[in-house]
Amino acid sequence: MSKTEKSNIELDIERVSLIPSVANILEVACEITGMGFAAIARVSENSWIACATLDKINFGLEVGGALQLETTICNEIMYHHQVVAIDHFDEDPVYKNHHTPKLYGLQSYISVPVILKSGDFFGTLCAIDRVPNQVNNSKVIKTFSLFAELIGFHLDSQDELAESKRILKVEKRSAETREQFIAMLGHDLRNPVNAVSNAVQLQLRSDLDERNKRLATIIRDATTRTKGLIDNILDFASGRLGGGIKLNYENQLSLDETIDQVIVELNMAWPDVEIIKNISLSSALRADYKRIAQLLSNILGNAITHGEKGKPIRVTMNECAEDKKLIVSNSGTPIPPHILPHLFKPFSRGKVRPGQEGLGLGLYIAKEIALAHGGGISVESDIEATSFIIRLPH
Repeated sequence: MSKTEKSNIELDIERVSLIPSVANILEVACEITGMGFAAIARVSENSWIACATLDKINFGLEVGGALQLETTICNEIMYHHQVVAIDHFDEDPVYKNHHTPKLYGLQSYISVPVILKSGDFFGTLCAIDRVPNQVNNSKVIKTFSLFAELIGFHLDSQDELAESKRILKVEKRSAETREQFIAMLGHDLRNPVNAVSNAVQLQLRSDLDERNKRLATIIRDATTRTKGLIDNILDFASGRLGGGIKLNYENQLSLDETIDQVIVELNMAWPDVEIIKNISLSSALRADYKRIAQLLSNILGNAITHGEKGKPIRVTMNECAEDKKLIVSNSGTPIPPHILPHLFKPFSRGKVRPGQEGLGLGLYIAKEIALAHGGGISVESDIEATSFIIRLPH
């Protein structure tokens, strides 16, 4: 027997041992037939191996024990897939001169094929004895057939579970590799983008003619948007790789100054968009203001992209007994109800204007930032307005 065949046999024995009802099946098989030996056998073109046994007559075959395939009736069942049930070999017109009962000293016998969902033949559920027994009847055959189906079902379930685990493992490895690549790509992109951003800022401070000033402004706006995309990529990869959104509560600016900075930066990129701010808080918000700025920038960017052109976008912040609420509202076509449940999923994008395409990570990152603060985010959309509501704890 080759090493591979031996390994396969050991695997089949283990698979059968994992079926929780095996011992009961063999016990009942002996009880309803009156026989003293029952087994589940793995039968292939090369071997007959006992995967589970119950021996009350000292037949001498244990788990892992083998019979020469040609000496068994299972060898024939492997090809015709029919039940063989014999009450008394000496009186059976078909099997009375068969070599199997003569070789093993048998008088009664029943064997039922175990067929997998694929149609492949696994082996047999069988019972034998040295004395005659009543086994060739509907009750016994139906019971054995039901047991054989149950064994096949469990084996199929194990195969399906193993395949699912294999696929999951491959997909997990692929996802981790992809996200590590995204993280490294985002990190490596930062340096050249920052270099371009710094260079164009210096250029805009110099004396440029109108054409070059317009071109430099386009470059500046593009780098601002690119830096936002890179931040989203890095945060997405960090969250997926287990790092999560990191918070720093040591803020250099006030919340009001932070929000103003976001609005100024967006107005530099979209000078025609009016953003109206109304902040009304009786106490300071305990939060990472840089992260709040990132969240707000993502939500505002979404509002600019999807809002009605020429209509203002409103940023309001107020508080109630439970929490503080940051609300971004814009006019425009309501978000369809079937889109709402998917808005905050990564890589989810609606229709956008040409030149405003993104990765579909902005709203996902905004949600993750809100969650990291112990808050949450929701959206309400009707013909009056679309409002993103960010809840943040006191």
